This record gives sequence, C-alpha cells and structure tokens, in this order.
Amino acid sequence: MAKSKTLFFCQSCGYESPKWIGKCPSCGSWNSFVEEVVSKEDSDRNDWRQDSSRKSNKPKTLNEIESSGEVRIATPDQELNRVLGGGIVPGSLILIGGEPGIGKSTLMLQLGLALQKAKVLYVSGEESEQQIKMRAERLAAKPKGSFENFYMLAETATKSIFQAVEQLEPGLLIIDSIQTLHSHLLDSAAGSIGQVRQCAGELMKFAKETNTPVFLVGHITKDGMLAGPKVLEHMVDTVLQFEGDRHLAYRILRTTKNRFGSTSEIGIYEMLGNGLREVSNPSEILISQKDGQVTGATIGATIEGNRPLLIEIQSLVSPASYGTPQRTPNGFDHKRLNMLLAVLEKRCGFRVGTQDVFVNMAGGIYVEDPAIDLALCVSIISSMEEISVSDKICFAAEVGLGGELRAVNRIDQRISEAEKLGFEEIYISKYSKKSLDLSKAKIKVKSFGKLREVFEDLFG
Repeated sequence: MAKSKTLFFCQSCGYESPKWIGKCPSCGSWNSFVEEVVSKEDSDRNDWRQDSSRKSNKPKTLNEIESSGEVRIATPDQELNRVLGGGIVPGSLILIGGEPGIGKSTLMLQLGLALQKAKVLYVSGEESEQQIKMRAERLAAKPKGSFENFYMLAETATKSIFQAVEQLEPGLLIIDSIQTLHSHLLDSAAGSIGQVRQCAGELMKFAKETNTPVFLVGHITKDGMLAGPKVLEHMVDTVLQFEGDRHLAYRILRTTKNRFGSTSEIGIYEMLGNGLREVSNPSEILISQKDGQVTGATIGATIEGNRPLLIEIQSLVSPASYGTPQRTPNGFDHKRLNMLLAVLEKRCGFRVGTQDVFVNMAGGIYVEDPAIDLALCVSIISSMEEISVSDKICFAAEVGLGGELRAVNRIDQRISEAEKLGFEEIYISKYSKKSLDLSKAKIKVKSFGKLREVFEDLFG
C-alpha cells in the first residue's frame, strides 16, 4: 500500500486542497474545509469486481456501433415513469434526494415491492432488516410471505454489497443511503466527501458494466442542497428531488437532471397511512374545496413538463398598517409579483401601492409559468374590490409591461384540460386564438388584447 496522504475537502462543493484554507476559492464558503486521510492501494480503486479479469475496450467509429432501440423498464408507478421520461433506463444511476421524513425510503420500498418480474436488492444502511420487513408488510397490498423477488441486505461496506450482488445478480439495486456507505479503499469515515465520491464511483462502474439500474437515496443539507460533493450530481444520470411539507399530505417528485428525458416533469403523490398514492389528476389537489364564492380566488391554467395543470391562485389585499406595504408571495416569484403590481397601478389605474398584497398557490406548488399572470392579476383585483369571480372561469395569458396580454405556448392543451374538468369559460390572449380550432370545443373561449378589457368584461 502506498503512503497515506492527507487532503482537505470543502464540505459545500467538494473542492480539494493540500492545506487548510479559510475561504473556498470555488464556492466562496467560509470554514468549510475538513481534513481527510486518503490512502491508495496498488489494485484498481474503482474496480467493483476485485477478483475478476477486466475487459479491454477498443475505440470504435460510429458506423461500427450497432444502434438498438431504447428499452426502458416500465414500473407500475406511472408518476415515476413520467418523471424518468418513460421508465427506468437499464444501466442508469439515479439519485433521489429530499428532506428527512419526506418519504424517500417509502417511495423506493414501494418501487421494489411493485416490481414482480425482476429481482430487487434493497440495501439499507440506516434501518435493520426487521424494520424494513415491518414497513413492507404495511405498504404492500399482498399477504405475508409473498415477497419472492425482493431481497433485503443491511450492510454499509461496499465490498460486502458487491459480493452479495455477484451471488444474487439483481435486476434493480436500491441503496439507502449513499451517505452511509464506506469503501475499504479509503480511511475516512462514512459520509465524508471522499467516501461518498468513491462509493458513487464504484456503483456507477457496476451499473454501466452490468447494465443494472441503481437508485441512490441521498440526504440534503440545511440549505436544501444534496449532501456530499457536487461531483456526485455530475456522476449520476438522473437527479430527482422529493419535495413537500411534512405537515401536508402531498409530495412532488421533480427532475433536476435527466440524461434520458425532460427535466421539467413532475410527479405528485399523496402520503397515506399505507404509503404513497399516485395522484393522476393533480388539479384535484391544486384547486381547493370551498363553499360558495370567495373573493381573491381564481383558477389559472399552467403547464409542467407535458402535463397541463389547473391551479388555484389565492390573493389577499388589505390596507398597509405600516409605512412600507408588504408583498408576500408563496409559490410565486417575488420580483414578478412586484412587476405585475406596477402594471396594475400604471396601466389599469388601481392604487395597489398602499396595499399589503399576499399571494398563495394552493397545494404548495411553486409555479414559474408566466401563463398564470392573468389569473394572478384578476385574483388581486378581486380581493381588492371585494368582487368574487365565478369558479367556472379559468385564465391562461401572460401580462406584458404595457398591460397587453401575450400569447402562451400549448394553449390548446390548456383549453382541453379546462374543458375536461368542467369549466365553462376560459380567458386567453387574442394572439393565441389564431392557430386554434374551436369548432368542437364545448368551453366558451374569450380572447382579449389588453388587461383592462378583461377587467371591464369581468367586473363591468
């Protein structure tokens, strides 16, 4: 074995330095460097098969490489299939992160129990085998003793894990979590930057050589970032973020990186006593249930990935009690809210500069689609003037700085979704109507060019 080597790593970004320094030159964090002992062996550090011969690869031209159709493993979880781009790609390395208690382990355990045709190896470094068995019996809708293809291993050493993998040859490997693993090739403690990088490298090599998909459960820091070096996100093929409030029932699975699909897809789940339930119709949670008409509540048509959603925007406008009015958005960009308020005051004549404005997106979702601008403006004026808007009307248009209504993309899908959910009218920009075929539409489509015209039609 070579002589031990001591290095310093930044806990925020993974920057490597031969000596301790106060400020990280890469990410700018202060006092984030920790010392780690790194030892190198003569054997290949990244070879997960210690006793087998390695295959030598030769360079090939693109003409020599045979192109095969994209084969994905379709899971019974349709929300996960959508987020991954159609299913699990064989040989892919997928990292899923989220806050403690949000449901990461529950989601992975449900996935392993639902796959009947493939062997699944669930490696847990945080819970015992008995604890996993108790949770599996609570989650699975089948009798005890019927988990033939689901294998459980409580282990943290990568060498022992790969020995079990060679004997079992699973079709899917789940690691819970990557921060609990440690490799014998490094002297540092489990969870350190060096160990996380080394263990992820070994698992990546295993996934690519055996064409076996691997799921990694990852912890996050207090800032909401994935714990460990930033290189961990670069190594994996897909990064999924499991979001939501632990005090609420709904969870959102969001893609932040995907080499095999779109990064704008989301999956929505509801946390129940017997596990996570897929929400096939997200509008049922994004539109709150209420009795009668309420001022300041409107419905906007937005798009997340390939999925149209109807979301309720709630606004509360009241006179400012102090000198500076408050602007408090929840689930919406603060700067864009200030811009829309300026348009309402300058172009439409509403005195909102002396009012406190509170905006909330129902369901706890964060919306970046500018198509909800019109719904937000109508919601603010509805609360300010104490005039309710019918819950059978929805809106889909972007508001420009001149008070004009701008066209939004995929307006036909938004109209179709509103019609399917029983809405009677939808307000859009007149520039979106040029390419629409409304001959078969049962919903009434109203198009306007200015924001002021919408207010005149709604409120008179």
